[in-house]
Amino acid sequence: MYASREDIGYDFGDDSKVGSKQIKPNPNIDGGWAWMIVLSSFLVHILIMGSQMALGVLNMEWLEEFNQSRGLTAWVSSLSMGITLIVGPFIGLFISMCGCRTTAVIGGILNALGWILSAYASNVHYLFLTFGVTAGIGSGMVYLPAVVMVGQYFQNRRALAQGLSTTGTGFGAFLMTALLKYLCTEFGWRNAMFIQGAISLNLCVCGALMRPLSPKELREKYVVGNDSEENRAKALSQSTETIKSNGVRGEEPEKKEEAANEEVLGSVQHIEIGGKSGSGRSMYGLRLFKTVSQLTVTVRKGFALWYSSYFGAASLFTNRVFVAFIIWALFAYSSFVIPFIHLPEIVKQYKLSRQDNVFPLTSIIAIVHIFGKVILGIISDLPCISTWNVFLMANFTLVTCILILPLMQTYIGLAVVCALIGFSSGYFSLMPVVTEDLVGTKHLANAYGIIICANGVSALFGPPFAG
Repeated sequence: MYASREDIGYDFGDDSKVGSKQIKPNPNIDGGWAWMIVLSSFLVHILIMGSQMALGVLNMEWLEEFNQSRGLTAWVSSLSMGITLIVGPFIGLFISMCGCRTTAVIGGILNALGWILSAYASNVHYLFLTFGVTAGIGSGMVYLPAVVMVGQYFQNRRALAQGLSTTGTGFGAFLMTALLKYLCTEFGWRNAMFIQGAISLNLCVCGALMRPLSPKELREKYVVGNDSEENRAKALSQSTETIKSNGVRGEEPEKKEEAANEEVLGSVQHIEIGGKSGSGRSMYGLRLFKTVSQLTVTVRKGFALWYSSYFGAASLFTNRVFVAFIIWALFAYSSFVIPFIHLPEIVKQYKLSRQDNVFPLTSIIAIVHIFGKVILGIISDLPCISTWNVFLMANFTLVTCILILPLMQTYIGLAVVCALIGFSSGYFSLMPVVTEDLVGTKHLANAYGIIICANGVSALFGPPFAG
């Protein structure tokens, strides 16, 4: 399963009309408001992923405050990072029902609430609930829409756009670490978390910038993007593959459900018109009933799309390549997280603390990681370069660097390997691009939700296993 007929925008009834029909390119695809979406996603990565990479500052404060073991205290940060990614499939359900904008705004409020409530923590177990679960779920509700919206607004520059937006993780690691250190020093960790909660409300602003594309704009995106004869033939072959996997009959239940929904709303409108002669109270009740009915229809339609993506005729799991991609994701993200967790122990073992204090090895990874995402994005967007080839080569380089990292016993050697880790790990910005190539834009939210869920499992259990 690749992309549906609706995603590509072709009318199979008369193929000759496609070539002759001139469609004006949407100015917001690969330009215009699309760059505001990139800015919004960039800020989301700073506020969410950047702050999670800076949790080591708060972890030290929690150890001193609650006098618990390092393992137990570390689960607070681990839960927050893991849950942010693990809840991906369920966030896909929210996106199907409410859209990216509403989901992101609600997530921003929930994330800020988690930070603020954590300022009143009396023990570590309280932080498990407020920071690990509440803030973690809120982060997931903002993170997934931020990635999905960039994929919707870009066609020819998707890899570059995703690379630019995800550089916020590296910038955020620097900014949030410095900010949390300053706030903890000046105001204490409790007030620091309260202030950070207020700052996190800016996630609602980022969510408000995620203006959805209309179905017509999405169709224009794919028609214009597949204008050449070669791309058109490829798109038609992908659509034929989709019809074979899903079946034409799979569309009939959806049409029947839409007809039933329209019938319900039509009957409500008929009742409302007939009741205009009644009292104002009755009219208020009818309007309320109409609103509830519309909400019910929206929820049912969103749930049906989400359910079919996982268990129905259009299940994502019928795509064998996508299933293999999920298995890869179950192990992949730990290769990026492991150096941040275990590098300090390697530095201590080889007595390199003096050099590391001057220029930390983790900072080398973070700095080069920023450039890696942008450069790999630019390379992947070149017409003569396959995004999948760049993705696989960078993945191979990262795994190789992780294997040889413990063998380096000098600071220079470790610095070179860390620079390679930072650059090659930039391929994570290509994950939404290759996911969209596999399933199409229509199923991107649900599919990428599964992928980041698998990454969350990898981030949660990878570092302890490596240790």
